[in-house]
Amino acid sequence: MNLTLIVILAVVVVLALYTTLIYNNLVRLKHTVAKAWSNIDVALKQRHDELPKLVNVCKRYMRHEQETLTRVVAARGEVLAAQNAGDVRDLGRAETALRAGLDRLFALAESYPDLKADRGFQQLSQRISQLEDTIADRRELYNESVNLNNVRIEQFPDVFVARMFGFRAADLLEFEAARKDVDIAKLFA
Repeated sequence: MNLTLIVILAVVVVLALYTTLIYNNLVRLKHTVAKAWSNIDVALKQRHDELPKLVNVCKRYMRHEQETLTRVVAARGEVLAAQNAGDVRDLGRAETALRAGLDRLFALAESYPDLKADRGFQQLSQRISQLEDTIADRRELYNESVNLNNVRIEQFPDVFVARMFGFRAADLLEFEAARKDVDIAKLFA
């Protein structure tokens, strides 16, 4: 064998190993995004399992506030539909509507001393608040995973391997309410 052939074979082997390394890292990132999405999905399902219980407790006290309760239930249905479709953008919009409905529901609960004193309402509202925090944390983790994935598939030389094997960018999960300024005056009204 001549030296040129050995050098060419060595370069081919090194390129193959490097391509394999890049591919494996891209696969790992893709599965990290999927796992992060799954964790959000679990928290959303937990919250949506708790919502009907909260609404039923509220119904006993708030018969004439049916419109707010109906909005929460409808928004919950929209979130479930977006979840089942796997549409991150629609899920963000539906979650924004659901959060607005929950905020309104908790604000109305302030007007009902008996409701606020109800042990079931207190437990459910605390549980939903905990789930809201969990969802926010998991959304942050998901978006970080998506960001790492999206940056990696655009970096040189990973971009070539990503295109060759069909790796795609993922969508960030955004809730519209997170962008709006909080009206402090309303909170104290």
